[in-house]
Amino acid sequence: MKIPHPIPYQGSKRNLAPRILPYFPRDIRKLIEPFAGSAAITLAAAEKQLAQSYVINDANRALIGLWQEIIDHPEGLAEKYERIWRKQHEHGDPIAWFNQVRADFNRSGRPELFLFLLARCVKASVRYNADGEFNQSADKRRHGTLPATMREQLIGASYLLRNRVKCEARDHRDVLRSATPKDLVYMDPPYQGVSRKRDSRYLLGVDFADFVQALTELNERSISYIVSYDGRTGAKTYGPPLPGHLHLELVELHAGRSSQATLLGRTDETVESLYLSPALKERLNDSSFSYAPGQPRQLAVA
Repeated sequence: MKIPHPIPYQGSKRNLAPRILPYFPRDIRKLIEPFAGSAAITLAAAEKQLAQSYVINDANRALIGLWQEIIDHPEGLAEKYERIWRKQHEHGDPIAWFNQVRADFNRSGRPELFLFLLARCVKASVRYNADGEFNQSADKRRHGTLPATMREQLIGASYLLRNRVKCEARDHRDVLRSATPKDLVYMDPPYQGVSRKRDSRYLLGVDFADFVQALTELNERSISYIVSYDGRTGAKTYGPPLPGHLHLELVELHAGRSSQATLLGRTDETVESLYLSPALKERLNDSSFSYAPGQPRQLAVA
């Protein structure tokens, strides 16, 4: 089946998922995403049945509320989304309607309003103000995902995840403490967000030193994890590399020409970094797969 992606999110690992999954061990009890966002990796793993169960966590409570609604009530959510989507045309001024929906969402946090905003905002790029309110503008070039397409995406995601996923809105450190050596943790923290400086794309940042300490503790407990962290586009780098004392293996994934470079007529290629933990490398090397460190391996699904 084509993997459903009901939540459009800038920076999603949707396109890179087929190149990340080959680094998953065969015997995953639970796949944990502490910074889930659009949960692209969880959806891709669930479609291939790579884990017995899944945890989707994000500090953004509204986002987790939306995920819970997608999983539990996809049909009802699809109907509500369609009503909101169609009303932008009935309103006569789609931009004014978007602004009204945004104001309503900031007051109520209702999941159907959030879904519409995500599907309709500029470049599917979330922005928040200092008060934690959604403040991204409407995309003037398009009107958002068509209702029929959204319904298909919602129902498909619910089918993959229902009765197999737990949705949480906890601090990522609390979620990491629940991991066991039989689990796999996939982390995609924000590049610039991993600093003390607030980034308007995220409700909460993650301190770099705290994040490194969390990874150190995972190593001490022999937890398998993968981190999508720093990267580069042309000469521009995103975030500092993770320190050598963690003994992580770096795999560079060539993601092709960046969309921004294309718009500017340049050929800058985006390279994203994938870090594999020591415990994960041991699991992969001990498995029946032929795994060469630093090289993608072929994943066999039973």
